[in-house]
Amino acid sequence: MARHIELKTPAQMATMHQAGLILHKGLDAVVAAAQPGVTTNELDQVFRSVLAEHGATSNFLGYHGFPATICASVNDEVVHGIPGDRVLNDGDIISVDAGAVIDGWHSDSARTVLVGDVDPADQRLSEITEAAMWAGIAAYAKAKHVGEIGNAIEDYVRAQQGEPLGILEDYVGHGIGSAMHQAPDVFNYRSGMRGPRVKAGMVLAIEPMLVRGSIETRTLADDWTVVTVDGSNASQWEHSVARHKEGIWVITAPDGGAAGLAPFGVVPVPIPQK
Repeated sequence: MARHIELKTPAQMATMHQAGLILHKGLDAVVAAAQPGVTTNELDQVFRSVLAEHGATSNFLGYHGFPATICASVNDEVVHGIPGDRVLNDGDIISVDAGAVIDGWHSDSARTVLVGDVDPADQRLSEITEAAMWAGIAAYAKAKHVGEIGNAIEDYVRAQQGEPLGILEDYVGHGIGSAMHQAPDVFNYRSGMRGPRVKAGMVLAIEPMLVRGSIETRTLADDWTVVTVDGSNASQWEHSVARHKEGIWVITAPDGGAAGLAPFGVVPVPIPQK
């Protein structure tokens, strides 16, 4: 059965952008705090304080019982890592996924943070994952169907020289708006399906997850943390992106995504004020 895709008005997208800017500040603070010797719970507290300071709420805290405001996934933890007493060490990589809500409208974004002196292969993993996200966002700017986003992401990853990277298939992007997870699913690979037609008012969370080894994963006993079966490290990058009548705008980036999209020849267009 087809799921309803929520189309937002410019005013609603503008509110989502407000939430996205607060989320961006929160992630900036977490990235700055992610140093050797810091626990993942301390990172969660940093993010909570930014939300409180700006009058936003978390869409992660309490979601199906999730106990924190960020997902903190370290090394072979792919996604949904629960913050706790784990201490970050020099050479770790950590994917931080978080969201913020203003007036009932959601934002969602993730970054991979390099802690101290990391393996160059892990740095490459993060860089390719981030660039693949931007390739998908650039495709969204002109796409007629949602499936074109996954095509662009996979094409970018497969075109890279050196160690081949795996694209996770069990975890995908999604629509976002009056709820954090909405239709449609946004695949990060060539699924062979066109997907729904892209329309003005759609806001999508585009979030590729790449690994240095096999894409096979398992979920730990906490029923949340997903790890690679072979122990290979993983990276996640994510932005929430609005498609309106005039173009696209990355609602979780202060510049609307201008810097990230520039290499792809795409110029974001601000959300109309009415």
